[in-house]
Parts: sequence; C-alpha cells; structure tokens
Amino acid sequence: GLTERQLLKYVRIARKTRGSTGQVPLQLLEMRLDNVLFQLGMACTIPAARQLVSHRHILVNRRIVDIPSYRRKPKDIITIRNRPTSCNVAKIESFGGDEVPDHLTLSLSKTNEPTGLVNHMVNRESVNLDINELLVVEYYSRKA
Repeated sequence: GLTERQLLKYVRIARKTRGSTGQVPLQLLEMRLDNVLFQLGMACTIPAARQLVSHRHILVNRRIVDIPSYRRKPKDIITIRNRPTSCNVAKIESFGGDEVPDHLTLSLSKTNEPTGLVNHMVNRESVNLDINELLVVEYYSRKA
C-alpha cells in the first residue's frame, strides 16, 4: 500500500522537477520496486511483491534491496536471490512476457533464473489508468 504521506511526497517531487507535473507522480509510482516486480510477473499481487522485497529475496544490480518503495532507474537488473527459500517463494506467475509492459523486459538468465530489466522510464501512454492526473496534483497542491 501507498500512504497519503508518500503520495504527497511524490507530488512535491513532481512540482520541483521539469516536465509535466501530472506525469511525474505516475512515473514515480510505476517505477517503484514493488510495482515493477508485480508487472514483471515475479509476484502475483503488489502486497506479495512488497513481502518479497521486505524479506530480502530480491536483488537489484546484484545488491539486496529491502525497501519496496525503492525507485528503479533505466538499465537496472532485477533478479531473485540465489537461495532455496527465495526460489521457492518467488514463483514466476506469467513467464513468457505476455503482459510485460514495453519499459520492462523479462528473461531467463544462464542459470534459468528470471531476470527483469528496466529498459527506460515509463511514459503516460503505457500506463493503463483512466485518471486525470492534473486533478490529483491540484488536490495535493492545496495540502502542501
């Protein structure tokens, strides 16, 4: 889950950066580690992805990351830790790349472990949400 405070933080970051103020919070939310794991199919739900990260089963660029809100950058490599418990817990739900968005790539490594790659930052067209992000920014700009 995402708290009100975290969403307000993303809107504040969006106001400081260049670009569309409404698009930046969507990019920040889509590039969170728990969301990327869910989109890659390494977890069946976002809470399951959060649990995988919190229990230290996920490696990002060969380093353990235990923060679900960790922001992904282009060219980041996401793998499952090479431990028996990690491999049993993290099952690939939809391996084959059927529903993987275009900003992500899912493949098998040489040791038959699933590997996710962040190709580039997500754009508004690839986010399948029917929301008016400017209304969200306007609402949170009053709270800031």
